[in-house]
Amino acid sequence: MKLKKIGLLSLLIVAIIFQSCTDKKNNKIELAEIQKPVYKANWESIKANYKDPTWFNKQKFGIFIHWGAYSVPAYSSEWYPRKMYMDTATFSAQLKLGKKGPSDVYLHHKEKWGKQKEFGYKDFIPMFKGEEFNADEWINLFKRAGAKYVIPVAEHHDGFAMYNSNITRWNSVDMGPKRDILGELFKSGRENGLIMGASSHFAFNWSYYNKKDHFDTTNPEFSDLYSTKGKDLNEPVSEAFKKLWWSRTKDIIDNYQPDILWFDFYLDIPDFADQRPKLAAYYYNKGVEWGKEVVLQDKNFSHEAFPEGTVIYDLERGKLPGIRKLPWQTDTSIGKNSWSYVTNWKSKTANQIVDDLVDIVSKNGCLLLNVGPKSDGTIPDDQKAILLQIGDWLKVNGDAIYDTTYWKTFGEGPTEVKKGHHSEGHNNDLSSKDIRFTTKGNSLYAIVLDWPTDGIVKIETLGKASEYAKDIKISDVNVLGSTEDITWRQENNHLVVTMPKVKPCDFAYVIQLN
Repeated sequence: MKLKKIGLLSLLIVAIIFQSCTDKKNNKIELAEIQKPVYKANWESIKANYKDPTWFNKQKFGIFIHWGAYSVPAYSSEWYPRKMYMDTATFSAQLKLGKKGPSDVYLHHKEKWGKQKEFGYKDFIPMFKGEEFNADEWINLFKRAGAKYVIPVAEHHDGFAMYNSNITRWNSVDMGPKRDILGELFKSGRENGLIMGASSHFAFNWSYYNKKDHFDTTNPEFSDLYSTKGKDLNEPVSEAFKKLWWSRTKDIIDNYQPDILWFDFYLDIPDFADQRPKLAAYYYNKGVEWGKEVVLQDKNFSHEAFPEGTVIYDLERGKLPGIRKLPWQTDTSIGKNSWSYVTNWKSKTANQIVDDLVDIVSKNGCLLLNVGPKSDGTIPDDQKAILLQIGDWLKVNGDAIYDTTYWKTFGEGPTEVKKGHHSEGHNNDLSSKDIRFTTKGNSLYAIVLDWPTDGIVKIETLGKASEYAKDIKISDVNVLGSTEDITWRQENNHLVVTMPKVKPCDFAYVIQLN
Protein backbone atom coordinates (compact mmCIF):
# COMPACT_ATOMS: atom_id res chain seq x y z
CA MET A 1 0.00 0.00 0.00
CA LYS A 2 2.79 2.37 0.94
CA LEU A 3 4.58 1.56 -2.30
CA LYS A 4 1.46 2.42 -4.29
CA LYS A 5 1.14 5.71 -2.46
CA ILE A 6 4.81 6.50 -3.08
CA GLY A 7 4.37 5.60 -6.75
CA LEU A 8 1.33 7.85 -7.11
CA LEU A 9 3.14 10.70 -5.33
CA SER A 10 6.12 10.30 -7.63
CA LEU A 11 3.87 10.43 -10.68
CA LEU A 12 2.16 13.54 -9.30
CA ILE A 13 5.52 15.25 -8.72
CA VAL A 14 6.66 14.36 -12.23
CA ALA A 15 3.38 15.70 -13.65
CA ILE A 16 3.77 18.96 -11.75
CA ILE A 17 7.38 19.37 -12.90
CA PHE A 18 6.35 18.61 -16.50
CA GLN A 19 3.46 21.09 -16.34
CA SER A 20 5.77 23.71 -14.82
CA CYS A 21 8.28 23.24 -17.63
CA THR A 22 5.50 23.40 -20.18
CA ASP A 23 4.12 26.60 -18.60
CA LYS A 24 7.58 28.17 -18.61
CA LYS A 25 8.02 27.18 -22.25
CA ASN A 26 4.60 28.61 -23.14
CA ASN A 27 5.32 31.77 -21.18
CA LYS A 28 8.55 32.19 -23.11
CA ILE A 29 6.61 31.81 -26.35
CA GLU A 30 4.00 34.31 -25.15
CA LEU A 31 6.68 36.78 -24.07
CA ALA A 32 8.46 36.36 -27.38
CA GLU A 33 5.19 37.07 -29.17
CA ILE A 34 4.57 40.16 -27.03
CA GLN A 35 8.09 41.46 -27.62
CA LYS A 36 7.99 40.74 -31.34
CA PRO A 37 7.98 44.06 -33.22
CA VAL A 38 4.50 45.10 -34.25
CA TYR A 39 5.69 47.81 -36.62
CA LYS A 40 8.05 47.39 -39.53
CA ALA A 41 10.00 50.34 -40.92
CA ASN A 42 7.66 51.04 -43.82
CA TRP A 43 4.53 53.14 -44.07
CA GLU A 44 2.30 50.21 -45.05
CA SER A 45 3.07 48.42 -41.78
CA ILE A 46 2.78 51.58 -39.70
CA LYS A 47 -0.54 52.61 -41.27
CA ALA A 48 -1.93 49.11 -40.75
CA ASN A 49 -1.05 49.01 -37.05
CA TYR A 50 -1.07 52.59 -35.76
CA LYS A 51 -4.01 54.32 -34.11
CA ASP A 52 -3.87 57.72 -32.43
CA PRO A 53 -3.73 57.11 -28.66
CA THR A 54 -7.03 58.17 -27.11
CA TRP A 55 -5.28 59.45 -23.97
CA PHE A 56 -3.46 62.25 -25.75
CA ASN A 57 -6.44 64.18 -27.01
CA LYS A 58 -7.96 64.26 -23.53
CA GLN A 59 -5.13 66.37 -22.08
CA LYS A 60 -5.73 69.55 -24.13
CA PHE A 61 -3.01 71.72 -22.58
CA GLY A 62 0.74 71.22 -22.32
CA ILE A 63 3.92 73.20 -21.67
CA PHE A 64 6.88 73.47 -24.05
CA ILE A 65 10.28 74.64 -22.70
CA HIS A 66 12.99 76.30 -24.81
CA TRP A 67 16.05 76.52 -22.60
CA GLY A 68 19.66 76.24 -23.62
CA ALA A 69 22.97 78.09 -24.03
CA TYR A 70 21.24 80.51 -26.41
CA SER A 71 19.60 82.03 -23.30
CA VAL A 72 23.02 83.40 -22.22
CA PRO A 73 23.25 86.17 -24.86
CA ALA A 74 19.45 86.61 -24.43
CA TYR A 75 19.28 88.56 -27.68
CA SER A 76 17.00 88.34 -30.72
CA SER A 77 15.76 84.73 -30.32
CA GLU A 78 16.78 81.09 -29.90
CA TRP A 79 18.24 81.41 -33.41
CA TYR A 80 21.06 83.56 -32.09
CA PRO A 81 23.60 80.74 -32.76
CA ARG A 82 22.69 80.76 -36.46
CA LYS A 83 22.34 84.47 -37.03
CA MET A 84 25.57 85.40 -35.22
CA TYR A 85 27.46 83.88 -38.18
CA MET A 86 25.50 85.63 -40.95
CA ASP A 87 27.88 88.36 -42.04
CA THR A 88 26.84 89.00 -45.66
CA ALA A 89 23.16 88.04 -45.78
CA THR A 90 20.38 86.48 -43.74
CA PHE A 91 19.15 83.09 -44.94
CA SER A 92 15.96 81.33 -43.93
CA ALA A 93 15.87 77.72 -42.81
CA GLN A 94 15.01 76.78 -46.41
CA LEU A 95 18.08 78.79 -47.56
CA LYS A 96 15.98 81.54 -49.08
CA LEU A 97 17.89 84.80 -49.27
CA GLY A 98 16.51 87.43 -46.92
CA LYS A 99 18.06 90.78 -46.09
CA LYS A 100 21.47 91.43 -47.67
CA GLY A 101 24.28 92.56 -45.44
CA PRO A 102 25.24 91.44 -41.93
CA SER A 103 22.44 90.40 -39.57
CA ASP A 104 21.76 92.50 -36.50
CA VAL A 105 22.80 89.49 -34.39
CA TYR A 106 26.14 89.27 -36.18
CA LEU A 107 26.81 92.96 -35.48
CA HIS A 108 25.58 92.72 -31.88
CA HIS A 109 27.76 89.70 -31.17
CA LYS A 110 30.87 91.25 -32.67
CA GLU A 111 30.39 94.42 -30.66
CA LYS A 112 29.53 92.78 -27.33
CA TRP A 113 31.46 89.52 -27.39
CA GLY A 114 34.18 89.94 -30.02
CA LYS A 115 35.00 88.39 -33.38
CA GLN A 116 33.29 85.10 -34.16
CA LYS A 117 36.66 83.42 -34.71
CA GLU A 118 37.78 84.17 -31.17
CA PHE A 119 34.42 84.02 -29.35
CA GLY A 120 32.05 81.57 -30.99
CA TYR A 121 28.80 80.04 -29.86
CA LYS A 122 30.71 77.27 -28.08
CA ASP A 123 32.03 79.88 -25.66
CA PHE A 124 28.56 80.58 -24.29
CA ILE A 125 28.25 77.00 -23.04
CA PRO A 126 30.56 77.38 -19.98
CA MET A 127 28.55 80.52 -19.12
CA PHE A 128 25.30 78.56 -19.20
CA LYS A 129 25.19 77.40 -15.58
CA GLY A 130 21.48 77.18 -14.69
CA GLU A 131 22.48 77.74 -11.08
CA GLU A 132 18.90 78.52 -9.96
CA PHE A 133 17.24 75.67 -11.87
CA ASN A 134 14.83 73.66 -9.74
CA ALA A 135 12.82 70.99 -11.55
CA ASP A 136 10.26 70.70 -8.76
CA GLU A 137 9.55 74.46 -8.85
CA TRP A 138 9.04 74.38 -12.61
CA ILE A 139 6.76 71.35 -12.47
CA ASN A 140 4.74 72.85 -9.61
CA LEU A 141 4.24 76.02 -11.66
CA PHE A 142 3.13 74.05 -14.72
CA LYS A 143 0.65 72.06 -12.63
CA ARG A 144 -0.77 75.27 -11.18
CA ALA A 145 -1.11 76.54 -14.75
CA GLY A 146 -3.37 73.56 -15.48
CA ALA A 147 -0.96 71.77 -17.82
CA LYS A 148 -1.35 68.02 -18.23
CA TYR A 149 1.84 67.33 -20.21
CA VAL A 150 5.30 68.87 -20.47
CA ILE A 151 7.76 68.75 -23.37
CA PRO A 152 11.23 70.16 -22.65
CA VAL A 153 13.54 70.74 -25.62
CA ALA A 154 16.00 67.86 -25.40
CA GLU A 155 18.28 69.32 -28.07
CA HIS A 156 17.85 72.34 -30.27
CA HIS A 157 19.42 73.21 -33.63
CA ASP A 158 22.54 74.39 -31.80
CA GLY A 159 23.57 70.80 -31.09
CA PHE A 160 23.80 71.07 -27.30
CA ALA A 161 22.05 68.17 -25.56
CA MET A 162 20.05 69.08 -22.46
CA TYR A 163 20.34 65.53 -21.15
CA ASN A 164 22.89 62.92 -20.18
CA SER A 165 24.00 62.00 -23.68
CA ASN A 166 25.93 58.83 -24.45
CA ILE A 167 26.73 60.16 -27.92
CA THR A 168 28.01 63.74 -27.68
CA ARG A 169 30.33 65.51 -25.25
CA TRP A 170 28.27 68.68 -25.78
CA ASN A 171 25.69 67.89 -23.13
CA SER A 172 24.34 69.45 -19.95
CA VAL A 173 25.88 66.83 -17.65
CA ASP A 174 29.45 67.22 -18.87
CA MET A 175 29.26 70.94 -19.63
CA GLY A 176 27.30 74.04 -18.63
CA PRO A 177 24.88 73.25 -15.78
CA LYS A 178 26.56 69.86 -15.14
CA ARG A 179 23.10 68.38 -14.57
CA ASP A 180 20.71 66.09 -16.42
CA ILE A 181 18.06 68.73 -17.09
CA LEU A 182 15.73 66.44 -19.04
CA GLY A 183 16.12 63.65 -16.50
CA GLU A 184 15.35 65.90 -13.53
CA LEU A 185 12.24 67.29 -15.22
CA PHE A 186 11.06 63.80 -16.20
CA LYS A 187 11.50 62.53 -12.64
CA SER A 188 9.66 65.45 -11.04
CA GLY A 189 6.94 65.55 -13.70
CA ARG A 190 6.15 61.88 -13.46
CA GLU A 191 6.16 61.96 -9.65
CA ASN A 192 3.57 64.74 -9.92
CA GLY A 193 1.33 62.91 -12.36
CA LEU A 194 2.26 64.80 -15.52
CA ILE A 195 2.81 63.21 -18.92
CA MET A 196 6.39 63.84 -20.05
CA GLY A 197 7.73 64.26 -23.56
CA ALA A 198 10.88 65.47 -25.29
CA SER A 199 11.52 67.47 -28.43
CA SER A 200 14.36 67.09 -30.91
CA HIS A 201 15.39 69.87 -33.29
CA PHE A 202 18.78 68.31 -34.05
CA ALA A 203 18.16 67.45 -37.71
CA PHE A 204 18.64 71.10 -38.68
CA ASN A 205 22.04 71.14 -36.97
CA TRP A 206 23.40 69.87 -40.28
CA SER A 207 23.03 73.25 -41.98
CA TYR A 208 22.41 75.49 -38.98
CA TYR A 209 25.83 77.15 -38.77
CA ASN A 210 27.36 79.23 -41.54
CA LYS A 211 30.86 77.99 -42.37
CA LYS A 212 33.56 80.52 -43.21
CA ASP A 213 37.25 80.61 -42.38
CA HIS A 214 36.90 83.75 -40.26
CA PHE A 215 34.45 81.91 -37.98
CA ASP A 216 35.20 79.19 -35.44
CA THR A 217 32.58 77.01 -37.17
CA THR A 218 35.21 75.65 -39.61
CA ASN A 219 37.54 74.49 -36.83
CA PRO A 220 37.54 70.67 -36.99
CA GLU A 221 37.98 70.54 -33.22
CA PHE A 222 34.38 71.71 -32.86
CA SER A 223 32.76 69.89 -35.79
CA ASP A 224 30.87 67.69 -33.32
CA LEU A 225 28.98 70.83 -32.25
CA TYR A 226 28.85 72.80 -35.51
CA SER A 227 28.37 69.67 -37.72
CA THR A 228 30.73 68.26 -40.35
CA LYS A 229 28.96 70.03 -43.20
CA GLY A 230 31.24 72.06 -45.46
CA LYS A 231 30.92 75.62 -46.73
CA ASP A 232 28.45 74.75 -49.50
CA LEU A 233 25.02 75.86 -48.33
CA ASN A 234 23.34 73.24 -50.55
CA GLU A 235 25.41 70.24 -49.48
CA PRO A 236 23.08 67.24 -48.99
CA VAL A 237 22.82 65.68 -45.56
CA SER A 238 25.58 63.08 -45.26
CA GLU A 239 24.99 59.47 -44.29
CA ALA A 240 27.34 59.98 -41.35
CA PHE A 241 25.20 62.84 -40.02
CA LYS A 242 22.00 60.82 -40.44
CA LYS A 243 23.60 58.03 -38.40
CA LEU A 244 24.54 60.58 -35.75
CA TRP A 245 21.00 61.96 -35.74
CA TRP A 246 19.62 58.45 -35.33
CA SER A 247 22.04 57.58 -32.52
CA ARG A 248 21.13 60.71 -30.59
CA THR A 249 17.40 60.20 -31.14
CA LYS A 250 17.61 56.57 -30.08
CA ASP A 251 19.56 57.64 -27.00
CA ILE A 252 16.67 59.87 -25.90
CA ILE A 253 14.06 57.17 -26.61
CA ASP A 254 15.91 54.33 -24.87
CA ASN A 255 17.06 56.19 -21.77
CA TYR A 256 14.10 58.48 -21.02
CA GLN A 257 11.13 56.53 -22.43
CA PRO A 258 9.23 59.71 -23.40
CA ASP A 259 5.45 59.50 -23.63
CA ILE A 260 5.58 62.10 -26.41
CA LEU A 261 8.34 62.67 -28.95
CA TRP A 262 8.15 65.95 -30.89
CA PHE A 263 10.20 66.83 -33.98
CA ASP A 264 10.96 70.10 -35.69
CA PHE A 265 10.68 70.91 -39.38
CA TYR A 266 14.01 69.73 -40.88
CA LEU A 267 13.18 66.07 -40.36
CA ASP A 268 10.57 66.62 -43.11
CA ILE A 269 13.09 67.30 -45.91
CA PRO A 270 13.72 64.62 -48.58
CA ASP A 271 17.20 63.84 -47.20
CA PHE A 272 15.61 62.29 -44.12
CA ALA A 273 12.94 60.28 -45.99
CA ASP A 274 14.55 56.95 -45.08
CA GLN A 275 14.78 57.89 -41.40
CA ARG A 276 11.13 58.74 -40.85
CA PRO A 277 9.52 55.25 -41.07
CA LYS A 278 12.54 53.86 -39.22
CA LEU A 279 11.92 56.33 -36.38
CA ALA A 280 8.16 55.72 -36.24
CA ALA A 281 8.54 51.92 -36.21
CA TYR A 282 11.26 51.96 -33.56
CA TYR A 283 9.46 54.35 -31.23
CA TYR A 284 6.05 52.69 -31.57
CA ASN A 285 7.60 49.27 -30.97
CA LYS A 286 9.29 50.66 -27.88
CA GLY A 287 5.88 51.81 -26.68
CA VAL A 288 4.60 48.24 -27.08
CA GLU A 289 7.63 46.98 -25.17
CA TRP A 290 7.05 49.53 -22.37
CA GLY A 291 3.35 48.67 -22.24
CA LYS A 292 2.10 52.15 -23.10
CA GLU A 293 0.80 54.03 -26.11
CA VAL A 294 3.26 56.71 -27.18
CA VAL A 295 2.76 59.84 -29.27
CA LEU A 296 4.97 60.97 -32.14
CA GLN A 297 4.47 64.54 -33.33
CA ASP A 298 5.62 66.18 -36.56
CA LYS A 299 4.79 69.32 -38.54
CA ASN A 300 4.60 67.91 -42.09
CA PHE A 301 5.99 71.36 -42.72
CA SER A 302 5.96 71.65 -46.51
CA HIS A 303 4.44 68.32 -47.53
CA GLU A 304 3.10 65.08 -46.07
CA ALA A 305 6.44 63.77 -44.81
CA PHE A 306 4.62 61.48 -42.37
CA PRO A 307 1.45 60.08 -43.99
CA GLU A 308 -1.75 61.30 -42.37
CA GLY A 309 -2.80 59.09 -39.51
CA THR A 310 0.72 57.90 -38.64
CA VAL A 311 1.63 60.78 -36.28
CA ILE A 312 -0.08 63.61 -34.39
CA TYR A 313 -0.05 66.65 -36.67
CA ASP A 314 1.53 69.77 -35.11
CA LEU A 315 1.08 73.36 -36.27
CA GLU A 316 3.70 75.96 -35.32
CA ARG A 317 2.27 79.34 -34.30
CA GLY A 318 -0.92 78.64 -36.19
CA LYS A 319 -4.40 77.15 -35.94
CA LEU A 320 -6.99 75.48 -38.12
CA PRO A 321 -10.15 77.21 -39.39
CA GLY A 322 -12.36 74.20 -38.68
CA ILE A 323 -12.61 70.77 -37.05
CA ARG A 324 -10.00 68.13 -37.84
CA LYS A 325 -11.35 64.74 -36.85
CA LEU A 326 -7.87 63.36 -36.26
CA PRO A 327 -6.14 64.79 -33.16
CA TRP A 328 -3.76 67.69 -33.73
CA GLN A 329 -1.81 70.28 -31.79
CA THR A 330 -0.76 73.91 -31.97
CA ASP A 331 2.63 74.78 -30.55
CA THR A 332 3.18 78.44 -29.78
CA SER A 333 5.05 80.60 -27.31
CA ILE A 334 4.00 83.00 -24.59
CA GLY A 335 6.55 85.24 -26.29
CA LYS A 336 5.42 87.01 -29.44
CA ASN A 337 8.99 87.51 -30.64
CA SER A 338 10.94 84.54 -29.30
CA TRP A 339 10.80 81.01 -27.94
CA SER A 340 13.86 81.41 -25.71
CA TYR A 341 14.31 84.15 -23.14
CA VAL A 342 15.50 87.49 -24.54
CA THR A 343 15.81 90.82 -22.76
CA ASN A 344 13.17 92.40 -25.02
CA TRP A 345 10.71 89.50 -24.65
CA LYS A 346 7.16 90.54 -25.53
CA SER A 347 4.43 88.41 -23.96
CA LYS A 348 0.97 87.68 -25.26
CA THR A 349 -1.81 88.26 -22.75
CA ALA A 350 -3.43 85.45 -20.79
CA ASN A 351 -6.69 86.45 -22.48
CA GLN A 352 -5.24 85.82 -25.95
CA ILE A 353 -3.81 82.46 -24.89
CA VAL A 354 -7.06 81.29 -23.25
CA ASP A 355 -8.97 82.29 -26.40
CA ASP A 356 -6.51 80.28 -28.48
CA LEU A 357 -6.87 77.29 -26.17
CA VAL A 358 -10.67 77.39 -26.44
CA ASP A 359 -10.60 77.81 -30.23
CA ILE A 360 -8.13 74.95 -30.67
CA VAL A 361 -9.97 72.55 -28.34
CA SER A 362 -13.28 73.24 -30.11
CA LYS A 363 -11.62 71.97 -33.30
CA ASN A 364 -10.28 68.75 -31.72
CA GLY A 365 -6.79 70.09 -30.96
CA CYS A 366 -4.44 70.57 -28.03
CA LEU A 367 -2.32 73.61 -27.14
CA LEU A 368 1.39 73.26 -26.38
CA LEU A 369 2.44 76.58 -24.83
CA ASN A 370 6.12 77.51 -24.61
CA VAL A 371 7.97 79.21 -21.77
CA GLY A 372 11.47 80.69 -22.04
CA PRO A 373 13.51 80.50 -18.80
CA LYS A 374 16.52 82.73 -18.15
CA SER A 375 20.01 81.24 -18.38
CA ASP A 376 20.18 80.97 -14.57
CA GLY A 377 17.17 78.61 -14.60
CA THR A 378 14.51 81.01 -13.34
CA ILE A 379 11.23 81.55 -15.18
CA PRO A 380 10.59 85.31 -15.49
CA ASP A 381 7.83 86.78 -13.33
CA ASP A 382 5.75 88.01 -16.28
CA GLN A 383 5.63 84.50 -17.74
CA LYS A 384 4.79 83.04 -14.33
CA ALA A 385 1.94 85.50 -13.92
CA ILE A 386 0.45 84.55 -17.28
CA LEU A 387 0.67 80.83 -16.50
CA LEU A 388 -1.06 81.34 -13.16
CA GLN A 389 -3.82 83.41 -14.79
CA ILE A 390 -4.43 80.55 -17.23
CA GLY A 391 -4.47 78.13 -14.30
CA ASP A 392 -7.03 80.24 -12.45
CA TRP A 393 -9.24 80.24 -15.54
CA LEU A 394 -8.95 76.47 -15.91
CA LYS A 395 -9.86 75.91 -12.25
CA VAL A 396 -13.23 77.49 -13.01
CA ASN A 397 -13.74 76.31 -16.59
CA GLY A 398 -11.68 73.14 -16.94
CA ASP A 399 -14.80 70.97 -17.31
CA ALA A 400 -15.36 72.60 -20.71
CA ILE A 401 -11.76 71.85 -21.79
CA TYR A 402 -10.27 68.66 -20.35
CA ASP A 403 -11.47 65.32 -21.71
CA THR A 404 -14.00 67.01 -23.99
CA THR A 405 -14.72 66.25 -27.62
CA TYR A 406 -15.64 68.46 -30.53
CA TRP A 407 -19.32 68.98 -31.31
CA LYS A 408 -21.28 69.10 -34.59
CA THR A 409 -19.71 72.48 -35.35
CA PHE A 410 -16.75 74.20 -33.69
CA GLY A 411 -18.64 77.47 -33.20
CA GLU A 412 -19.99 80.67 -34.64
CA GLY A 413 -19.02 84.33 -34.93
CA PRO A 414 -17.64 86.95 -37.27
CA THR A 415 -13.90 86.59 -36.59
CA GLU A 416 -12.08 84.43 -39.11
CA VAL A 417 -9.11 82.29 -38.10
CA LYS A 418 -6.20 82.01 -40.52
CA LYS A 419 -4.89 78.58 -41.43
CA GLY A 420 -1.39 77.16 -41.35
CA HIS A 421 2.07 77.46 -39.84
CA HIS A 422 3.14 80.92 -38.64
CA SER A 423 -0.31 82.41 -39.27
CA GLU A 424 -1.13 83.58 -35.73
CA GLY A 425 0.15 87.10 -36.36
CA HIS A 426 -2.64 87.57 -38.93
CA ASN A 427 -5.47 86.72 -36.50
CA ASN A 428 -7.66 89.31 -34.82
CA ASP A 429 -8.76 89.04 -31.19
CA LEU A 430 -11.94 87.05 -30.71
CA SER A 431 -15.08 88.89 -29.53
CA SER A 432 -18.24 88.37 -27.46
CA LYS A 433 -20.00 87.34 -30.67
CA ASP A 434 -17.45 84.55 -31.20
CA ILE A 435 -18.65 81.36 -29.50
CA ARG A 436 -17.00 77.94 -29.41
CA PHE A 437 -18.52 74.56 -28.53
CA THR A 438 -17.20 71.50 -26.71
CA THR A 439 -19.07 68.54 -25.27
CA LYS A 440 -18.64 65.92 -22.56
CA GLY A 441 -21.14 63.41 -21.23
CA ASN A 442 -24.61 65.00 -21.26
CA SER A 443 -23.27 68.55 -21.30
CA LEU A 444 -22.78 70.93 -24.20
CA TYR A 445 -20.54 73.89 -23.47
CA ALA A 446 -20.93 77.19 -25.32
CA ILE A 447 -17.83 79.29 -24.60
CA VAL A 448 -18.24 83.02 -25.16
CA LEU A 449 -14.86 84.58 -25.94
CA ASP A 450 -15.50 88.00 -24.42
CA TRP A 451 -18.00 89.49 -21.98
CA PRO A 452 -21.06 90.94 -23.77
CA THR A 453 -21.44 94.65 -22.99
CA ASP A 454 -25.21 94.33 -22.53
CA GLY A 455 -24.92 91.09 -20.54
CA ILE A 456 -26.90 89.13 -23.16
CA VAL A 457 -25.51 86.25 -25.24
CA LYS A 458 -27.38 85.20 -28.36
CA ILE A 459 -26.36 81.84 -29.79
CA GLU A 460 -27.65 81.40 -33.33
CA THR A 461 -26.45 77.82 -33.58
CA LEU A 462 -28.83 76.81 -30.77
CA GLY A 463 -31.94 78.56 -32.03
CA LYS A 464 -34.96 76.33 -32.69
CA ALA A 465 -34.59 76.77 -36.44
CA SER A 466 -30.92 75.77 -36.49
CA GLU A 467 -30.08 72.39 -38.04
CA TYR A 468 -27.55 71.86 -35.22
CA ALA A 469 -30.25 72.17 -32.53
CA LYS A 470 -32.79 69.76 -34.03
CA ASP A 471 -31.99 66.89 -31.70
CA ILE A 472 -31.25 69.01 -28.63
CA LYS A 473 -33.61 69.46 -25.70
CA ILE A 474 -32.28 72.06 -23.29
CA SER A 475 -33.56 71.66 -19.74
CA ASP A 476 -30.94 73.51 -17.72
CA VAL A 477 -28.49 76.37 -18.34
CA ASN A 478 -25.78 77.62 -16.01
CA VAL A 479 -22.54 79.56 -16.22
CA LEU A 480 -19.45 77.84 -14.82
CA GLY A 481 -18.10 79.57 -11.74
CA SER A 482 -21.36 81.39 -11.00
CA THR A 483 -23.95 80.50 -8.36
CA GLU A 484 -26.56 82.86 -9.83
CA ASP A 485 -29.71 81.49 -11.46
CA ILE A 486 -29.42 81.98 -15.20
CA THR A 487 -32.35 83.30 -17.25
CA TRP A 488 -32.63 81.88 -20.74
CA ARG A 489 -35.07 81.24 -23.55
CA GLN A 490 -34.85 79.39 -26.82
CA GLU A 491 -36.22 81.46 -29.68
CA ASN A 492 -36.54 80.44 -33.29
CA ASN A 493 -33.29 82.15 -34.33
CA HIS A 494 -31.29 82.17 -31.10
CA LEU A 495 -30.77 80.72 -27.68
CA VAL A 496 -30.82 83.88 -25.54
CA VAL A 497 -28.89 83.74 -22.26
CA THR A 498 -28.75 86.53 -19.68
CA MET A 499 -25.29 86.35 -18.13
CA PRO A 500 -24.82 86.68 -14.35
CA LYS A 501 -24.45 90.10 -12.76
CA VAL A 502 -20.99 89.19 -11.44
CA LYS A 503 -18.35 87.87 -13.82
CA PRO A 504 -17.32 84.38 -12.64
CA CYS A 505 -13.79 84.68 -14.03
CA ASP A 506 -11.59 86.63 -16.38
CA PHE A 507 -11.44 86.05 -20.13
CA ALA A 508 -13.72 83.49 -21.82
CA TYR A 509 -17.05 82.53 -20.20
CA VAL A 510 -18.60 79.06 -20.28
CA ILE A 511 -22.32 78.45 -20.59
CA GLN A 512 -23.16 74.85 -19.69
CA LEU A 513 -26.27 73.34 -21.27
CA ASN A 514 -27.91 70.10 -20.18
